[in-house]
Amino acid sequence: MKTTLSLIGAAIALSTGAAMAQSQGVSKDEIVLGSIQDLSGPIAGFGKQVRLGMMLRVDEANEQGGINGRKIKLVVEDSAYDPRRAVLAAQKLVNQDKIFAMIGHIGTAQNMAAMPVQFQKNVINFFPVTAAREMYEPFHKLKYSFAATYYDQMKIAVPRLAKEKNAKKVCTMYQDDEFGLEVKRGAEDGLKAAGMTLAVETSYKRGATDFSSQMQKLASEQCDMVVLGTIIRETIGGIATARRLGFNPTFIGSSAAYTDLIHKLGGPAMNGLYATMTVQHPYLDATSQPVRFWATKYQTKFNEDPTVFSVYGYSAMDSFIRAATKAGNNLTTDSFIKAMDTMTIPPDIFGSAEMTFSPTKRLGSNATRLSQLDNNRWKVISEYMKIDGAK
Repeated sequence: MKTTLSLIGAAIALSTGAAMAQSQGVSKDEIVLGSIQDLSGPIAGFGKQVRLGMMLRVDEANEQGGINGRKIKLVVEDSAYDPRRAVLAAQKLVNQDKIFAMIGHIGTAQNMAAMPVQFQKNVINFFPVTAAREMYEPFHKLKYSFAATYYDQMKIAVPRLAKEKNAKKVCTMYQDDEFGLEVKRGAEDGLKAAGMTLAVETSYKRGATDFSSQMQKLASEQCDMVVLGTIIRETIGGIATARRLGFNPTFIGSSAAYTDLIHKLGGPAMNGLYATMTVQHPYLDATSQPVRFWATKYQTKFNEDPTVFSVYGYSAMDSFIRAATKAGNNLTTDSFIKAMDTMTIPPDIFGSAEMTFSPTKRLGSNATRLSQLDNNRWKVISEYMKIDGAK
Protein backbone atom coordinates (compact mmCIF):
# COMPACT_ATOMS: atom_id res chain seq x y z
CA MET A 1 0.00 0.00 0.00
CA LYS A 2 2.80 2.36 0.99
CA THR A 3 4.65 1.46 -2.21
CA THR A 4 1.53 2.12 -4.32
CA LEU A 5 0.94 5.51 -2.65
CA SER A 6 4.58 6.43 -3.16
CA LEU A 7 4.37 5.54 -6.85
CA ILE A 8 1.15 7.56 -7.26
CA GLY A 9 2.78 10.51 -5.47
CA ALA A 10 5.81 10.30 -7.68
CA ALA A 11 3.63 10.17 -10.81
CA ILE A 12 1.66 13.23 -9.67
CA ALA A 13 4.90 15.10 -8.93
CA LEU A 14 6.28 14.22 -12.36
CA SER A 15 3.12 15.25 -14.19
CA THR A 16 2.92 18.49 -12.19
CA GLY A 17 6.56 19.26 -12.96
CA ALA A 18 5.99 18.59 -16.66
CA ALA A 19 2.92 20.84 -16.67
CA MET A 20 4.87 23.62 -14.98
CA ALA A 21 7.76 23.28 -17.44
CA GLN A 22 5.47 23.41 -20.47
CA SER A 23 4.43 26.89 -21.63
CA GLN A 24 1.00 27.69 -23.05
CA GLY A 25 0.67 28.18 -26.79
CA VAL A 26 3.18 25.48 -27.70
CA SER A 27 2.00 22.05 -28.89
CA LYS A 28 3.69 19.30 -30.85
CA ASP A 29 2.79 20.89 -34.18
CA GLU A 30 1.99 24.55 -33.49
CA ILE A 31 3.06 27.79 -31.79
CA VAL A 32 0.23 30.25 -31.13
CA LEU A 33 1.24 33.93 -31.17
CA GLY A 34 -0.90 37.00 -30.57
CA SER A 35 -0.85 40.63 -31.61
CA ILE A 36 -3.01 43.64 -30.82
CA GLN A 37 -3.33 46.25 -33.56
CA ASP A 38 -5.43 49.29 -34.29
CA LEU A 39 -7.60 47.99 -37.14
CA SER A 40 -10.51 50.43 -36.81
CA GLY A 41 -9.27 53.50 -34.91
CA PRO A 42 -7.17 56.63 -35.60
CA ILE A 43 -4.02 54.77 -36.76
CA ALA A 44 -5.77 51.82 -38.38
CA GLY A 45 -3.61 52.26 -41.49
CA PHE A 46 -0.49 51.60 -39.44
CA GLY A 47 -2.07 48.70 -37.55
CA LYS A 48 -3.11 47.02 -40.78
CA GLN A 49 0.40 47.40 -42.20
CA VAL A 50 2.07 45.90 -39.11
CA ARG A 51 -0.36 42.98 -39.30
CA LEU A 52 0.33 42.33 -43.00
CA GLY A 53 4.08 42.53 -42.44
CA MET A 54 3.84 39.87 -39.72
CA MET A 55 1.56 37.71 -41.86
CA LEU A 56 4.06 37.77 -44.73
CA ARG A 57 6.87 36.51 -42.48
CA VAL A 58 4.61 33.86 -40.87
CA ASP A 59 3.61 32.55 -44.31
CA GLU A 60 7.25 32.39 -45.40
CA ALA A 61 8.24 30.48 -42.26
CA ASN A 62 5.32 28.05 -42.47
CA GLU A 63 6.07 27.34 -46.13
CA GLN A 64 9.57 26.31 -44.99
CA GLY A 65 8.26 23.98 -42.27
CA GLY A 66 7.75 26.41 -39.40
CA ILE A 67 9.96 26.71 -36.31
CA ASN A 68 11.71 23.42 -35.54
CA GLY A 69 8.78 21.59 -37.15
CA ARG A 70 6.00 23.65 -35.54
CA LYS A 71 3.78 25.85 -37.70
CA ILE A 72 3.03 29.39 -36.50
CA LYS A 73 -0.56 30.45 -35.85
CA LEU A 74 -0.97 34.24 -35.54
CA VAL A 75 -4.12 35.61 -33.86
CA VAL A 76 -4.66 39.38 -34.22
CA GLU A 77 -7.15 41.42 -32.19
CA ASP A 78 -8.32 45.01 -32.70
CA SER A 79 -7.85 47.61 -29.94
CA ALA A 80 -9.11 50.56 -32.02
CA TYR A 81 -6.18 52.32 -30.28
CA ASP A 82 -8.14 52.29 -27.01
CA PRO A 83 -6.27 51.04 -23.89
CA ARG A 84 -9.50 49.59 -22.44
CA ARG A 85 -10.08 47.55 -25.55
CA ALA A 86 -6.41 46.51 -25.50
CA VAL A 87 -7.00 44.97 -22.06
CA LEU A 88 -10.01 43.00 -23.36
CA ALA A 89 -8.02 41.89 -26.39
CA ALA A 90 -5.12 40.78 -24.18
CA GLN A 91 -7.48 38.83 -21.91
CA LYS A 92 -8.90 36.98 -24.92
CA LEU A 93 -5.50 36.22 -26.44
CA VAL A 94 -3.92 35.14 -23.16
CA ASN A 95 -6.80 33.22 -21.58
CA GLN A 96 -8.82 31.89 -24.55
CA ASP A 97 -6.34 31.61 -27.41
CA LYS A 98 -3.56 30.81 -24.91
CA ILE A 99 -0.84 32.59 -26.86
CA PHE A 100 2.83 31.87 -26.20
CA ALA A 101 3.93 35.48 -26.83
CA MET A 102 2.55 38.90 -27.82
CA ILE A 103 4.31 40.23 -30.92
CA GLY A 104 4.39 43.80 -32.31
CA HIS A 105 1.54 45.26 -30.20
CA ILE A 106 1.06 48.86 -31.38
CA GLY A 107 0.77 51.88 -29.08
CA THR A 108 2.30 52.98 -25.78
CA ALA A 109 -0.82 53.29 -23.60
CA GLN A 110 -2.21 50.11 -25.13
CA ASN A 111 0.91 48.11 -24.25
CA MET A 112 0.99 49.55 -20.75
CA ALA A 113 -2.60 48.42 -20.22
CA ALA A 114 -2.11 44.93 -21.68
CA MET A 115 1.23 43.93 -20.17
CA PRO A 116 -0.08 43.15 -16.64
CA VAL A 117 -2.60 40.70 -18.17
CA GLN A 118 0.20 38.98 -20.08
CA PHE A 119 2.74 38.91 -17.29
CA GLN A 120 0.26 37.27 -14.93
CA LYS A 121 0.31 34.26 -17.30
CA ASN A 122 4.04 34.45 -18.11
CA VAL A 123 3.41 35.71 -21.67
CA ILE A 124 6.31 37.64 -23.26
CA ASN A 125 5.80 41.15 -24.70
CA PHE A 126 8.00 41.03 -27.78
CA PHE A 127 9.05 44.04 -29.90
CA PRO A 128 6.04 46.33 -29.37
CA VAL A 129 5.58 48.99 -32.06
CA THR A 130 6.24 52.04 -29.90
CA ALA A 131 9.38 53.99 -29.02
CA ALA A 132 8.47 54.51 -25.35
CA ARG A 133 11.04 53.79 -22.63
CA GLU A 134 8.42 51.83 -20.67
CA MET A 135 8.69 49.01 -23.20
CA TYR A 136 11.94 47.92 -21.54
CA GLU A 137 12.02 49.98 -18.31
CA PRO A 138 11.70 49.15 -15.52
CA PHE A 139 13.40 45.83 -16.20
CA HIS A 140 11.12 42.82 -16.52
CA LYS A 141 12.22 39.39 -17.80
CA LEU A 142 9.21 39.28 -20.18
CA LYS A 143 9.94 42.62 -21.92
CA TYR A 144 11.90 42.83 -25.18
CA SER A 145 12.04 46.04 -27.23
CA PHE A 146 13.71 47.01 -30.49
CA ALA A 147 12.93 50.70 -31.02
CA ALA A 148 15.34 53.47 -30.07
CA THR A 149 13.22 55.72 -27.87
CA TYR A 150 11.93 59.14 -28.86
CA TYR A 151 14.06 60.56 -26.06
CA ASP A 152 17.25 58.89 -27.30
CA GLN A 153 16.52 59.73 -30.95
CA MET A 154 16.30 63.44 -30.18
CA LYS A 155 19.16 63.44 -27.67
CA ILE A 156 21.44 61.99 -30.33
CA ALA A 157 20.25 63.68 -33.52
CA VAL A 158 19.25 67.23 -32.56
CA PRO A 159 22.63 68.55 -31.34
CA ARG A 160 24.44 66.94 -34.28
CA LEU A 161 22.10 68.48 -36.85
CA ALA A 162 22.21 71.84 -35.03
CA LYS A 163 26.00 71.88 -35.29
CA GLU A 164 25.93 70.76 -38.92
CA LYS A 165 23.46 73.54 -39.80
CA ASN A 166 25.27 76.05 -37.58
CA ALA A 167 21.92 76.79 -35.91
CA LYS A 168 21.91 79.86 -33.69
CA LYS A 169 18.48 79.40 -32.11
CA VAL A 170 16.99 75.93 -31.66
CA CYS A 171 13.30 75.92 -30.70
CA THR A 172 10.50 73.37 -30.39
CA MET A 173 6.79 72.81 -31.03
CA TYR A 174 5.48 69.70 -29.31
CA GLN A 175 2.28 67.86 -28.47
CA ASP A 176 1.32 68.51 -24.86
CA ASP A 177 1.40 64.88 -23.71
CA GLU A 178 3.96 62.23 -22.77
CA PHE A 179 4.97 61.62 -26.40
CA GLY A 180 5.65 65.30 -27.12
CA LEU A 181 7.38 65.80 -23.80
CA GLU A 182 9.73 62.88 -24.46
CA VAL A 183 10.75 64.48 -27.78
CA LYS A 184 11.31 67.83 -26.05
CA ARG A 185 13.24 66.30 -23.13
CA GLY A 186 15.54 64.39 -25.47
CA ALA A 187 16.30 67.51 -27.54
CA GLU A 188 16.78 69.61 -24.40
CA ASP A 189 19.19 67.16 -22.75
CA GLY A 190 21.12 66.55 -25.97
CA LEU A 191 21.61 70.27 -26.59
CA LYS A 192 22.60 70.87 -22.96
CA ALA A 193 25.30 68.18 -23.18
CA ALA A 194 26.60 69.93 -26.31
CA GLY A 195 26.71 73.31 -24.56
CA MET A 196 23.58 74.63 -26.30
CA THR A 197 20.04 75.40 -25.17
CA LEU A 198 16.49 74.90 -26.35
CA ALA A 199 15.75 78.60 -26.70
CA VAL A 200 11.98 78.82 -27.24
CA GLU A 201 9.16 76.30 -26.82
CA THR A 202 5.52 76.20 -27.74
CA SER A 203 2.99 73.39 -27.48
CA TYR A 204 -0.47 72.35 -28.66
CA LYS A 205 -3.21 70.07 -27.35
CA ARG A 206 -3.69 66.64 -28.92
CA GLY A 207 -6.19 66.90 -31.77
CA ALA A 208 -5.32 70.53 -32.63
CA THR A 209 -5.59 71.55 -36.28
CA ASP A 210 -4.52 75.22 -36.19
CA PHE A 211 -0.85 75.98 -35.58
CA SER A 212 -0.83 79.66 -36.55
CA SER A 213 -0.06 81.08 -33.10
CA GLN A 214 2.70 78.56 -32.47
CA MET A 215 4.46 79.19 -35.78
CA GLN A 216 4.03 82.97 -35.50
CA LYS A 217 5.73 82.82 -32.09
CA LEU A 218 8.66 80.77 -33.41
CA ALA A 219 8.99 83.03 -36.46
CA SER A 220 8.96 86.21 -34.36
CA GLU A 221 11.68 84.69 -32.15
CA GLN A 222 13.76 84.11 -35.31
CA CYS A 223 14.26 80.40 -34.64
CA ASP A 224 16.44 78.83 -37.32
CA MET A 225 15.84 75.21 -36.25
CA VAL A 226 12.60 73.71 -34.93
CA VAL A 227 12.29 70.33 -33.18
CA LEU A 228 8.85 68.85 -33.87
CA GLY A 229 7.23 66.69 -31.19
CA THR A 230 4.49 65.93 -33.71
CA ILE A 231 3.01 62.90 -35.44
CA ILE A 232 1.39 63.05 -38.92
CA ARG A 233 -1.36 65.67 -39.18
CA GLU A 234 0.44 68.05 -36.82
CA THR A 235 3.75 67.75 -38.70
CA ILE A 236 2.00 68.57 -41.96
CA GLY A 237 -0.11 71.37 -40.44
CA GLY A 238 2.80 72.97 -38.61
CA ILE A 239 5.18 73.00 -41.60
CA ALA A 240 2.46 74.11 -44.05
CA THR A 241 1.60 77.03 -41.72
CA ALA A 242 5.27 78.00 -41.44
CA ARG A 243 5.66 78.00 -45.24
CA ARG A 244 2.63 80.30 -45.62
CA LEU A 245 4.23 82.70 -43.14
CA GLY A 246 7.48 82.67 -45.11
CA PHE A 247 9.13 81.00 -42.10
CA ASN A 248 11.62 78.35 -43.28
CA PRO A 249 13.80 77.00 -40.46
CA THR A 250 15.37 73.54 -40.40
CA PHE A 251 12.61 71.18 -39.21
CA ILE A 252 13.42 67.88 -37.49
CA GLY A 253 10.91 65.32 -36.22
CA SER A 254 11.12 61.93 -34.51
CA SER A 255 10.42 58.51 -36.01
CA ALA A 256 6.71 59.28 -35.38
CA ALA A 257 6.96 61.63 -38.38
CA TYR A 258 8.88 59.16 -40.53
CA THR A 259 6.07 57.91 -42.74
CA ASP A 260 5.13 58.11 -46.41
CA LEU A 261 1.91 59.87 -45.35
CA ILE A 262 3.87 63.08 -44.68
CA HIS A 263 4.70 63.61 -48.34
CA LYS A 264 1.58 61.90 -49.71
CA LEU A 265 -0.73 64.19 -47.73
CA GLY A 266 1.48 67.26 -47.28
CA GLY A 267 2.93 67.51 -50.78
CA PRO A 268 6.03 69.48 -51.84
CA ALA A 269 5.81 71.86 -48.85
CA MET A 270 7.16 69.00 -46.70
CA ASN A 271 10.42 68.75 -48.66
CA GLY A 272 13.44 69.49 -46.49
CA LEU A 273 11.99 67.91 -43.32
CA TYR A 274 14.42 65.75 -41.35
CA ALA A 275 13.26 62.78 -39.26
CA THR A 276 15.00 60.20 -37.13
CA MET A 277 14.52 56.60 -38.22
CA THR A 278 16.04 53.12 -38.27
CA VAL A 279 14.68 50.87 -41.03
CA GLN A 280 14.01 52.63 -44.31
CA HIS A 281 10.73 53.02 -46.17
CA PRO A 282 10.48 50.13 -48.68
CA TYR A 283 9.81 51.88 -51.99
CA LEU A 284 8.85 49.57 -54.84
CA ASP A 285 11.60 51.13 -56.97
CA ALA A 286 14.23 51.14 -54.21
CA THR A 287 17.85 51.12 -55.35
CA SER A 288 18.45 48.03 -53.17
CA GLN A 289 17.49 44.91 -55.14
CA PRO A 290 16.55 42.86 -52.02
CA VAL A 291 14.24 45.65 -50.77
CA ARG A 292 12.72 46.00 -54.25
CA PHE A 293 12.11 42.23 -54.42
CA TRP A 294 10.56 42.19 -50.92
CA ALA A 295 8.33 45.21 -51.64
CA THR A 296 7.09 43.62 -54.89
CA LYS A 297 6.36 40.35 -53.07
CA TYR A 298 4.35 42.23 -50.43
CA GLN A 299 2.48 44.27 -53.07
CA THR A 300 1.63 41.13 -55.06
CA LYS A 301 0.36 39.26 -51.98
CA PHE A 302 -1.73 42.04 -50.42
CA ASN A 303 -2.45 44.28 -53.41
CA GLU A 304 -1.10 47.39 -51.67
CA ASP A 305 2.28 49.06 -51.32
CA PRO A 306 4.29 48.29 -48.18
CA THR A 307 5.31 51.00 -45.72
CA VAL A 308 7.80 51.30 -42.90
CA PHE A 309 5.12 49.86 -40.57
CA SER A 310 4.95 46.76 -42.78
CA VAL A 311 8.68 46.42 -42.18
CA TYR A 312 8.24 46.81 -38.39
CA GLY A 313 5.80 43.89 -38.40
CA TYR A 314 7.90 41.72 -40.68
CA SER A 315 11.11 42.37 -38.74
CA ALA A 316 9.51 41.77 -35.33
CA MET A 317 8.22 38.39 -36.47
CA ASP A 318 11.55 37.54 -38.10
CA SER A 319 13.40 38.29 -34.84
CA PHE A 320 10.96 36.11 -32.88
CA ILE A 321 11.48 33.25 -35.33
CA ARG A 322 15.28 33.54 -34.96
CA ALA A 323 15.09 33.34 -31.16
CA ALA A 324 12.48 30.56 -31.05
CA THR A 325 14.56 28.53 -33.52
CA LYS A 326 17.63 29.01 -31.32
CA ALA A 327 15.62 27.91 -28.25
CA GLY A 328 15.38 24.43 -29.79
CA ASN A 329 12.72 21.73 -29.82
CA ASN A 330 11.78 22.19 -26.17
CA LEU A 331 10.29 25.68 -26.58
CA THR A 332 9.19 27.17 -23.29
CA THR A 333 9.12 30.72 -21.97
CA ASP A 334 12.32 29.98 -20.04
CA SER A 335 14.14 28.44 -23.01
CA PHE A 336 13.06 31.37 -25.22
CA ILE A 337 14.36 33.91 -22.67
CA LYS A 338 17.63 31.99 -22.39
CA ALA A 339 18.02 32.12 -26.18
CA MET A 340 17.09 35.82 -26.42
CA ASP A 341 19.52 36.77 -23.68
CA THR A 342 22.44 35.66 -25.84
CA MET A 343 21.03 36.91 -29.16
CA THR A 344 22.79 39.15 -31.65
CA ILE A 345 20.45 40.06 -34.50
CA PRO A 346 22.40 41.35 -37.52
CA PRO A 347 21.32 44.27 -39.73
CA ASP A 348 18.65 43.27 -42.25
CA ILE A 349 17.93 44.29 -45.85
CA PHE A 350 16.09 47.39 -44.61
CA GLY A 351 19.21 48.75 -42.92
CA SER A 352 18.32 48.11 -39.28
CA ALA A 353 21.05 48.51 -36.67
CA GLU A 354 22.58 45.40 -35.11
CA MET A 355 20.67 44.39 -31.98
CA THR A 356 22.11 42.67 -28.92
CA PHE A 357 20.39 41.37 -25.80
CA SER A 358 21.56 40.06 -22.45
CA PRO A 359 20.08 39.03 -19.09
CA THR A 360 20.19 42.73 -18.12
CA LYS A 361 19.64 44.40 -21.53
CA ARG A 362 16.14 44.42 -22.97
CA LEU A 363 16.49 47.13 -25.67
CA GLY A 364 18.17 45.79 -28.80
CA SER A 365 19.73 49.08 -29.90
CA ASN A 366 19.36 52.77 -29.12
CA ALA A 367 21.10 53.81 -32.36
CA THR A 368 19.24 56.08 -34.78
CA ARG A 369 19.92 57.77 -38.11
CA LEU A 370 18.51 60.63 -40.13
CA SER A 371 16.38 60.75 -43.26
CA GLN A 372 15.29 63.81 -45.19
CA LEU A 373 12.36 64.41 -47.51
CA ASP A 374 13.76 65.32 -50.91
CA ASN A 375 11.55 65.53 -53.98
CA ASN A 376 8.66 63.86 -52.09
CA ARG A 377 10.76 60.86 -51.08
CA TRP A 378 12.57 59.87 -47.87
CA LYS A 379 16.32 59.58 -48.36
CA VAL A 380 18.72 58.27 -45.71
CA ILE A 381 21.37 60.93 -45.07
CA SER A 382 23.39 59.70 -42.09
CA GLU A 383 25.07 56.67 -40.63
CA TYR A 384 23.81 55.31 -37.33
CA MET A 385 24.42 57.58 -34.34
CA LYS A 386 24.64 56.29 -30.79
CA ILE A 387 24.70 57.86 -27.34
CA ASP A 388 28.30 57.90 -26.12
CA GLY A 389 28.90 55.18 -23.57
CA ALA A 390 25.65 53.33 -24.41
CA LYS A 391 25.66 49.54 -24.39
